[in-house]
Amino acid sequence: MSIGLDDDHAALADSVRGFVARHAPSEAIRSGLAQWVTGTRPDYWPAVVEQGLTALHLPEEYGGGGAGGVALAVVLEETAHGLLPGPLLPSLLTSSLIARYGDDDQRKALLPGLAEGATGATALSSAGLVATAGADGGYRVSGTTLPVLGAAGADVLLLGATTTTTDGDGGGEIWFTVEVATAPAGTVEAAAGAPVDHTRAVGTVTVTDLAVRAEQVVAVNTARLRSVAAVLFAAEASGLARWCVDTGVAYVKVREQFGQPVGKFQAIKHKCARMFIASQSMTAAAWDGARALEEGEEQLAIAAAGAAAVSLANATELGLATITLLGGIGYTWEHDTHFYWRRAMTLENLLGPVAGWERHLGELVQGELRDFDVDLSAADPAFRERIAGLLAQIAQLPAEGNARRERLAAEGLVVPHYPKPYGLGASPIEQLVIQREYERSPVDQPRLIIGGWALPTVLAHGTEEQKDFFVPATLRGEIVWCQLFSEPGAGSDLASLAARAEKVDGGWRLNGQKVWTSSAHEADWGICLARTNPDVPKHKGISYFLVDMRSPGLEIRPLREGNGGFLFNEVFFNDVFVPDNRLVGEVDQGWRLARTTLGNERVSISGMQHMPTDLIKLAASEQLAAASADVVRDIGATFAQAHALSALNLRTTLRSLSGLRPGAEASVAKVASSELVTRVGDRAMRWVGPAAAVADGIGGQRVQRYLSVPPQLIGGGTVEIQLNVIAERILGLPRG
Repeated sequence: MSIGLDDDHAALADSVRGFVARHAPSEAIRSGLAQWVTGTRPDYWPAVVEQGLTALHLPEEYGGGGAGGVALAVVLEETAHGLLPGPLLPSLLTSSLIARYGDDDQRKALLPGLAEGATGATALSSAGLVATAGADGGYRVSGTTLPVLGAAGADVLLLGATTTTTDGDGGGEIWFTVEVATAPAGTVEAAAGAPVDHTRAVGTVTVTDLAVRAEQVVAVNTARLRSVAAVLFAAEASGLARWCVDTGVAYVKVREQFGQPVGKFQAIKHKCARMFIASQSMTAAAWDGARALEEGEEQLAIAAAGAAAVSLANATELGLATITLLGGIGYTWEHDTHFYWRRAMTLENLLGPVAGWERHLGELVQGELRDFDVDLSAADPAFRERIAGLLAQIAQLPAEGNARRERLAAEGLVVPHYPKPYGLGASPIEQLVIQREYERSPVDQPRLIIGGWALPTVLAHGTEEQKDFFVPATLRGEIVWCQLFSEPGAGSDLASLAARAEKVDGGWRLNGQKVWTSSAHEADWGICLARTNPDVPKHKGISYFLVDMRSPGLEIRPLREGNGGFLFNEVFFNDVFVPDNRLVGEVDQGWRLARTTLGNERVSISGMQHMPTDLIKLAASEQLAAASADVVRDIGATFAQAHALSALNLRTTLRSLSGLRPGAEASVAKVASSELVTRVGDRAMRWVGPAAAVADGIGGQRVQRYLSVPPQLIGGGTVEIQLNVIAERILGLPRG
């Protein structure tokens, strides 16, 4: 998965990928190591300009292509994936900042040159330089900056300085541009250091009594400048991470130990899957930051902080993980991995520390949340009005009883994407319109829970009688479902089912045991897998039944959970009769039907996400034992994770709206959501300290929530099962 979503972005990525492969293969990068660190422009820099990479993001009136933030991120992702040496990132950062925050005169003076290949560099802190204000509105600046990416050899510098007056008053800051070629001799000196990243220059800029005119001052502050930098750095980090995952996975497919590929070992599979999940989360966060470049400052700040928190350290850690995945060969100088690792470290350290971004995000989200709404301006206004009108009518019905639910079912508004007459056959954009109207209405959209996993199977494989009997009644809320799949000896491994169904006159006799059945004690009907043929391969001898949960011979025993509740149950079948008309599909073909059910189950679980806003409410409590700064950082780290997950889900939605097939986002979301649920639960508990040692009060409430995490980690397949699915079905690693 790359940052771009649409066909134009895919074509751009292909073009950049080809460009990098032609101009910067590994041997060319290595042969120029002494050159890159000095800031000398690469021989292929004119081709970079001719390709339009220095201009595509800039406004057309200044020589740019007007392509926008996501296109810019696509370029940086692909050039990082190919480890393109040289000053592209610092130049694009400088031109982006001038385009966003410079006045018209500054844009006219500097952007055409940067579009045509002039190089730029931007400091990420005002520390080190001091600007003394003069009576004419200008400043005299002196000092030495912190390390600046691309400083050596840059034509245009964007620098910051803390301000003071001739009387010694200060505390503010200014940001200003310097055209190096026209600066007075001896006033601006960029020194190339010995960078960790051997493919780019990193150095300091020493300024000596430089006169800065008022027209050189750019209307930006450190926070806003670093937000733009965070987005661009995150895009590069995404490209680095993708290369690391691609390289590590390719290696373990062919590297053999004990006569088989090491990618067949579960420990390696899980490591690769987790690397992939981290990479996908980084890509989603970088994409969210890139789209925020087209939004206001508040939303950009939130998205950028999330992108930095998710991407910077992860890129560095993936570099190390790749080396350990490759083993000794990966740690040799001759292998390219350490170059990617070094670039990731440099990105993190120039813009870090990451803890600062987490604290910053924690502060921001307590005032405003990230907007993940889909633009529905293209939706049919008449459709929106019709749905709003129907919900307004239904809101007039009594909230008590079933009148509202019956009307919603009759109008196809319980599950709108179901085909008529059960739903509206709503398109993706119509589904979003309906969801938006539900949010505006006092009418709650019903949730089918297990019924939402059972009905798609009935609709796809059931008889007309089964559809007519089960679907409308479930939509009206008259039938509640449970799922009878797992057994004591067969959890996620459904091929090992032991519950058996024997053919008798008019139907089947079921015997066996099911376990971990949610809400079986409340359900009317259950979807059940049972073995109908023990003499064929495991997957081929299973059938799919609809079981009346009040049938004679069926015994339900609630299982008390660790949190004290009774959500799960054991279900025992003792000669339970199921008539022939409650067999779905053909005999022995239940495995194929179960995949329909499980597919809907995992989609449903991965989509049930929300922002952990209750953490913000808890943070305001006076009963917390944790230090305020630690709480704020925890909030930021948690919201960064939540934003990445929301971005993954939004990307899936946008793909559907565009008629594209879902990407890897949906497969990643289950594991990512499990990690988020765990993080929210443990943070909320740990903040209250000693109060969480007793079962009442705020501490008891938070412990209870943490005790309730396991069902969310187990339901729909454990995290470990999901890691195997990702490793084998997405990454193509061999089955164990």
